[in-house]
Amino acid sequence: MNDQVMNRKQLGALGERYALEHLEQKGYRIAGQNWRCRTGELDLIAWDGDLLVFVEVRTRSSTLRFGTPAESVDYKKCAQVMETAQVYVHTQRLQNYQIRFDVISIVTNKAGNLISLDQITNAF
Repeated sequence: MNDQVMNRKQLGALGERYALEHLEQKGYRIAGQNWRCRTGELDLIAWDGDLLVFVEVRTRSSTLRFGTPAESVDYKKCAQVMETAQVYVHTQRLQNYQIRFDVISIVTNKAGNLISLDQITNAF
């Protein structure tokens, strides 16, 4: 990226871009990004074959003093993502498909260069 320190929103957007590229490289078909409704937001929605996958993306810069990005996905966040996914499935009429919830944990350096990316399948 550059030598400037990114704000939280920029870091999140960069992490989602890394996650999207990772999923595409693995053969996932991207169905949506930053889908919003009254219950919340879904970072990424993708098809893994016939399986509909809702992906929560968490990004942190190299300082891990507050834990890993994945550790920040708590019970409340899981419940919110599951509720929002139910709204998505209903509005898109996808009730006949199996779903899965993944977390992609991304660590970058201060300049935004990727240090690590871990995908936790069936995270919750």
